[in-house]
Amino acid sequence: MKKSSCFLSLSAALAFLCLLDSTPLAAQTAPDLFNQSWPSSWIACPGVEAQGCAVSLFRRTFELAGVPEKFIVHVSADNRYRLYLNGEEVSEGPSRGDPDHWRYETVDLAPRLKAGRNVLAALVWNYGEQRPWAQMSCRSAFVLQGDGLAEQLVNSGTETWKVMQDKAFTTIPSGWDAALDKAEGIFDFRVVGPGDHVEAGLHPWGWTGLDFDDSAWLAPVVAGSRNPAPRGMLDGGSPWNLIPRPIPPMEKRPEAPGHIRRAAGIAADEGFLNGGKPLNVPANSRVSLLIDQGYLTNAYPELSVSGGKGALVRLVWAEALVDSAGAKHNRDKIDGMHVFGNYDEFLPDGGADRRFFTLWFRTFRYLQRDVITAGEPLTLNSLKNPFTGYPFKLNATFASDDPSLTSIWNVAWRTARLCAGENYFDCPYYEQFQYVGDTRIQALISLYLTGDDRLMRQAINHYDDSRLPEGLTQSRYPSRVAQVIPPFSLFWVLMLHDYWMHRPDEAFVQAHLSGVRGVLEWFENRLGQDGVLGPLPWWNFVDWVDQYPYGVPPGAAEGGSAVVSLQFAYALRCASQMSLAFGRDWEAAHYRELSERVARATYAACWSAERGLVANTPEKKLFSQHANALAILLDIIPPQEQKKVFERISTEPDVVRATFYFQFYVLEAMRHCGLGQDYVARLEPWRDMIRYGLTTFAETPEPTRSDCHAWSASPAWGLLSSVCGIRPASPGFRTVRIEPALGPLKQVKASMPHPEGTLAVSLERKGARGLSASIELPGALRGAFVWDGVEYGLVPGVNKIELPGKNK
Repeated sequence: MKKSSCFLSLSAALAFLCLLDSTPLAAQTAPDLFNQSWPSSWIACPGVEAQGCAVSLFRRTFELAGVPEKFIVHVSADNRYRLYLNGEEVSEGPSRGDPDHWRYETVDLAPRLKAGRNVLAALVWNYGEQRPWAQMSCRSAFVLQGDGLAEQLVNSGTETWKVMQDKAFTTIPSGWDAALDKAEGIFDFRVVGPGDHVEAGLHPWGWTGLDFDDSAWLAPVVAGSRNPAPRGMLDGGSPWNLIPRPIPPMEKRPEAPGHIRRAAGIAADEGFLNGGKPLNVPANSRVSLLIDQGYLTNAYPELSVSGGKGALVRLVWAEALVDSAGAKHNRDKIDGMHVFGNYDEFLPDGGADRRFFTLWFRTFRYLQRDVITAGEPLTLNSLKNPFTGYPFKLNATFASDDPSLTSIWNVAWRTARLCAGENYFDCPYYEQFQYVGDTRIQALISLYLTGDDRLMRQAINHYDDSRLPEGLTQSRYPSRVAQVIPPFSLFWVLMLHDYWMHRPDEAFVQAHLSGVRGVLEWFENRLGQDGVLGPLPWWNFVDWVDQYPYGVPPGAAEGGSAVVSLQFAYALRCASQMSLAFGRDWEAAHYRELSERVARATYAACWSAERGLVANTPEKKLFSQHANALAILLDIIPPQEQKKVFERISTEPDVVRATFYFQFYVLEAMRHCGLGQDYVARLEPWRDMIRYGLTTFAETPEPTRSDCHAWSASPAWGLLSSVCGIRPASPGFRTVRIEPALGPLKQVKASMPHPEGTLAVSLERKGARGLSASIELPGALRGAFVWDGVEYGLVPGVNKIELPGKNK
């Protein structure tokens, strides 16, 4: 396969960065750096095309009389960098953004400095045209700025730093239009970047260390404007407007390397997988090892080999095995199945303990290692797969007398974890895009299971940064390929409302209300004379169902869509509540009146008395769970009729069924109309995925493209918010309402993080309708507990409630 010129780093070990605290250091930095040009320069490697595919290696040696208490630097690059100090990795980034909001990391180097000679080294890579679609770029460049006068000793510049292009790295094209897809006859949309092809003989081994001789390296050149100046300066500034990274460093930790499920050409000895026993591959041989991690993971495969000059080592990584037709089966099955997916290649140079790891992480359950040796044997010393992801900590618990719910909880948590990195991912294997529709659900999971809201705040900001001049947000962001899904802009409004209800952070919410107005005005300008939305441009995706071509419901493009009109009314209602809270009375009243008007008009145009359902369009030819779930949530269907409507959309065979994604809203409607007791039973599709060998939840019902899709992890939130019934009762989660819907469960114990501390519930049925409840509210939190239609007050601390139940 033809490979285009490009990149990566091989370091002696995968030592994780930030050494330090996961809290960003930006608050400790010199304030002037945020408001003026930095004395440092953006620098680049001579001869490297500005937007080409290349790996550049930078070095800066310097002397210190002693070890300082702190030595803070700010660092960034385009596209990506890894920073090393005296041979050890201390930072990586930058976290993704756009040129107008380009992140930099802040790192205290003091813990790794020593008196005397030190060396900073930076590996900077740019995949050029093959870079991930989620990766934006201006040109290849690197910048490092010392925080104070002492640290400015190491500022990036053309006279103090040295650089070389590392030509050991080229890329292996991958993706939906790659040759390997066409050869297999399989269509899949993969835009996460290429595979790495590394020729060890071309790499300057030991380049991050103090003893490396860089005398032949070049002086870098200035990349664009000399200084990283703020936008609007007389010289135009740099193309990157630098802002501090708002999230902590990613987690990297050792992970068990799995097991060999199949071997060809050699005995299946697993000793080398954990580095305990090397595996020797004879000269002139072909070996293949299929390694099953046992579950899906995100990791940096790290390979150590010795000898084997002229050999080829290929690592193929995939979510699942496929049969000869490209179809997946039970994910545990390997008979008659083969691995198909992206891959990396390494060409050893015969040296001892050559260590290779990929520039970007890989997502896989199955990892096939193919080795072709030439005239020299190759020793496989080890294969390790250090896990990586956003450093979420599971601070919630859920246990019940139904073991299947424990499995759902665990698999949903793994799904949420794999779909969170420097931003939320829709799926880690195929796209790594932060889509609004997925992110709203992911953010709620983050709040309930971890209490960490930093990734949610960043996502809300990302979408605001993506805004088009006419007001809509983009559907996914960051993204170098713009895409607009108008209904997703409405869900961004709901996402901001979620944050407002769960976090006492009025300033953050208020800062985004003008963006909310821009979104809602765009839709308001497209209302028809009948009060229902008229024709809508762009891609009006709602759900992946067969009856919606490309996910678009009828009426969205031509006008008259009940689904999108009701989403608009839903967003208006949430916006009205926020505007009212911030004293924007006229705006709140307008949103409220408009929400009611659109909802009434949609009901009048699309309600079918004959079917007792809301149709998708005024023509009343198609009926769906999507339209009726939204109608229930908005209460435009009379409350006394809502249960009947929900039963119809659940049982009548011609009603369009929502997939895992929109089931989030269907199950919310079920709870809203008083059928929340059915929640546990409605999780059967998630149980089926686990029975089918999935270790994360899929994008759609089988056959599915993605085995790990964030929007399908919603039961992790639902077990706490619906089964346990824990919901904020007022903005900022200042009060709580707990209304359990146990269904068939007899016992439930759960806890979750709250801004005041840990909120815990313990529930045990007593007879048919009685209950013994223990509820612990943290801090000064107060609220209400609801059981069998009766409300009981809750006070801070432990609340004991014994309810014998009512007689029938």
